Amino acid sequence: MSKKSLLRMLPAIVLLHAALPVSAQEVLDPDPNTLAPSKDPRRTANGLAQTPPMGWNSWNKFACKVDEATVRATADAIATNGMKDAGYRYVVVDDCWHGSRDANGFITEDKTRFPGGLKALSDYVHAKGLKFGIYSDAGTKTCGGRPGSQGYEYQDALQYARWGVDYLKYDWCSTGVRNAEEAYALMSDALRASGRDILFSMCEWGNSKPWLWASKIGNMWRTTGDITDKWQGKYNYSWGVVSIADMNEPLWPYAGPGHWNDPDMLEVGNGGLTDTEYRSHFSLWAMMAAPLIAGNDVANMDAATRAILLNTDVIAVDQDPAGMQGHRVWKDGDREVWSKPLSDGGRAVLLFNRGDAPATIGADWTMLGLPRSVRMQVRDLWAHKDLGKRAGRYEATVAPHGVVMVRLKS
Repeated sequence: MSKKSLLRMLPAIVLLHAALPVSAQEVLDPDPNTLAPSKDPRRTANGLAQTPPMGWNSWNKFACKVDEATVRATADAIATNGMKDAGYRYVVVDDCWHGSRDANGFITEDKTRFPGGLKALSDYVHAKGLKFGIYSDAGTKTCGGRPGSQGYEYQDALQYARWGVDYLKYDWCSTGVRNAEEAYALMSDALRASGRDILFSMCEWGNSKPWLWASKIGNMWRTTGDITDKWQGKYNYSWGVVSIADMNEPLWPYAGPGHWNDPDMLEVGNGGLTDTEYRSHFSLWAMMAAPLIAGNDVANMDAATRAILLNTDVIAVDQDPAGMQGHRVWKDGDREVWSKPLSDGGRAVLLFNRGDAPATIGADWTMLGLPRSVRMQVRDLWAHKDLGKRAGRYEATVAPHGVVMVRLKS
């Protein structure tokens, strides 16, 4: 067979490959119980994302107006403004980078927006000591109307590997009657088969409860609809920050190293909230061991935004190697206490005031699973100040829509 004929057949070959189960052996020796992909005992986690991923994604600020110049400027900023040193690594191009598929079915980039090509852009990001991420969709089209990956999973994964992609966000538009577990397992297998380590970020908005089945399929899964730059409430298909936190909080038992609940990307710095509210937003995400994916214009952010995103005390709580998601342990009206166990035996504690007036909030050690008599060193993570040792309880006055976040250590 000539090379030209083989190339003509490649899309069909790829589609056949995409239809296969996890391995060729399964075709020869299929599981008699026809297990769901997540229940297959041969499936293992990919070993990535042992702490919640950190980085930047283009969507919240730039949406479909993303282009090569913006991504390069963002990579430049992250590499030099302290974000890289603080742990932000992934530079992710969200929807609308796609061009058409070529004659052999391979996806191409939009040459108007990305004239240098995604391989060159990936190389540029890597040269900054960062990692490169991309976006696709499990349906026939992306949410922005570009070509989706349905029917091209293995071929797209191979293209991403050729481009040097390190992170794939995989959306759920135009999926029709597809089964989410099967669709995400298929792309997960395709990424493995590409020969490159690619973090897999699943974005089906929590509709099929992926926290119940995806721990060996993806590294993170969206638990809610999209976030919006509002304090609370529902706005069409999006939710305010506090509403998102409320939906994600009860899922704390399902998070851990390599598999994280994802309450969506950060809105810090996008202008819809006050700095106090953005500190609450960032603190809640850190307490929930959420991926910290900035969504603002990091190349042009103000000092207040930078101070929030670069708070290494708060980031350390998010990145704690124990990988335990914190959760609410006490609530009285608008006053709340959240607790997150840490690898050193201490606790991160969040005093959260949802209300419109200042409030005094206290955390008893017994709420946190600590003996009341133990004396704990207290550090205020936003004041960056050690407060000495306390026994039994810590309380503070908390600003409206604000937080006081402390770390307790024996």
